[in-house]
Amino acid sequence: MGARTDGALAVFVLLAVAVGFVLTNASLSRGAFALGGLATLAFEAVTARRADAVRTYWERRPVQLGAVALALGCALVGAVVAPSSVLSAMAGALVAYLLFLGAVVSSARSRWLSR
Repeated sequence: MGARTDGALAVFVLLAVAVGFVLTNASLSRGAFALGGLATLAFEAVTARRADAVRTYWERRPVQLGAVALALGCALVGAVVAPSSVLSAMAGALVAYLLFLGAVVSSARSRWLSR
């Protein structure tokens, strides 16, 4: 797997979250969006200490499918229970992850090209 797969999975879940917003007519909560984004950045900071172990675990197909299924389940339950806050937090987390992933890929490309 790699950055493309990671990005594609995140976009897939983000699209499901967007559908949840449309179907529930929920409004975006800026606070929940920001909290979701900060949670993603905190998670990435913590897991960076053991990046190789995390990557090895994450690259297992069942782990990826389980994570996507869990995220879709959270979006579904959130859309029923508290759509604005849950969907906003999920959107913030996914947007932050995609921006973070883009920055990491861009940085890696820059280092590779400068050799």
